[in-house]
Amino acid sequence: MNRTIPLILAVALFMESMDSTAIATSLPAIAADIGTSPIALKLALTAYLVSLAVFIPASGYMADRFGAKRVFRAALGVFVLGSIACAVSGSLPEFVFARFFQGMGGAMMTPVARLVLLRVTERRHLLNAVAWLTIPGVAGPLVGPPVGGFITTFLSWHWIFFVNVPIGLGGIWLAGRFLPEIARGEPRRLDVTGFLLAGIAASGVVFGLSVVSLPALPPVVGVITLAAGIVAMALYIRHSRRTENPILDLRLFRIKVFREVNVASSLFRIGAGASPFLLALLFQIGFGLSPFQSGLLALPSAIGALLSKFLTRPALRLGGFRNIMVFAAIVGGATFALCAFFTPATPILFIVSTLMVGGVVRSFFFTSCNTLVFADIDEKQASQATSLAAALQQITIAIGVALGGGVLEATAYVAGVDATSRTAFVAAFLIIGAIMTAAFVSCLRLPADAGAELSGHAARRQAKDRSG
Repeated sequence: MNRTIPLILAVALFMESMDSTAIATSLPAIAADIGTSPIALKLALTAYLVSLAVFIPASGYMADRFGAKRVFRAALGVFVLGSIACAVSGSLPEFVFARFFQGMGGAMMTPVARLVLLRVTERRHLLNAVAWLTIPGVAGPLVGPPVGGFITTFLSWHWIFFVNVPIGLGGIWLAGRFLPEIARGEPRRLDVTGFLLAGIAASGVVFGLSVVSLPALPPVVGVITLAAGIVAMALYIRHSRRTENPILDLRLFRIKVFREVNVASSLFRIGAGASPFLLALLFQIGFGLSPFQSGLLALPSAIGALLSKFLTRPALRLGGFRNIMVFAAIVGGATFALCAFFTPATPILFIVSTLMVGGVVRSFFFTSCNTLVFADIDEKQASQATSLAAALQQITIAIGVALGGGVLEATAYVAGVDATSRTAFVAAFLIIGAIMTAAFVSCLRLPADAGAELSGHAARRQAKDRSG
């Protein structure tokens, strides 16, 4: 397998995923510099998520219309320009607009990168290629906080965005030099009505949940926006059933493997969304660590994700997708729940081991999902499938953050304690860990031989039968 292509795509996605979490550590410094409050500045984080939610549905159409390679390079360019705009922003409105513009590039990068990988990789090499592409999504959010804390402490917050410039420009050149020209999908008219409804639905849910869980605006604004998003979602479902080429084709959920993998990954990704948020609060408020120190303590998860690169393929060849995903869902949920018992007196070795094992199994799970989800998707459905899967990811990550904050607040209200008390953290980690574990139910619904031709599990079983 030519590793150049997945590595180019992976570096770009790592830049995007790390950038998204690195600025969270630097909010107080950015707020002080541009003359606003850290709470108000959370609007910039929300603006980025809203931009992703609005433009991801159009990524499949753009790739089919203009070519995946061209769109991927353009997305990198937009992301770089947005990064520069963020770095030179001098006010809250400027910074919010810059993050929204940056999100337009980020919205195209992930789904189009997956589409490129699908169209240039032989199916027998798809698992290994997806493993390289999955690592940035797992490691980036965990590496981001310590990197952001280090840059803010020893340099300046502006460099969080300036470092994207050489990486992005290098990615544009490498993509132009090494990515092959990819055949465009069948031309189709843009579903304008569907684009508007899907954009309102996804952005309404993401913005509403973000405001409710991290109130930079009155919570009632989040509730109204969330309700509008849900109504638009219902209208879009109705519209998609009556449209020949909807911008997000929900008929793909009739494919059993695609449906069950997306359900499982959505449940499990709630924990992935809540993890950086809850662990940062626990380590900084519960343990009294600095942002840089708490970021360093989360690094074992990223190390575990990197180690999994060398373990995933042998594990899937031995156990098959269904068994490995069931195992990863249960162990991943359990290790997340174990975080409920972390205290300042907990041995550091236990914390590091728990987080590292969690990083390994999360990477197992997401590499398996990101490969298997396309197992029964044909070439004509590829662009639609990547857009739909990416849109679901953003919504479930937002749900994870909202649920993490919501459980803390609800526990505080019911138990009469502070939202950052040990009781609240115990409830949050246990409840979300249970939701992650529930993903194994959908995994069990998968056929025993699902994706066997991708994992090599069938070939191994046949060889064993012949030898027996």
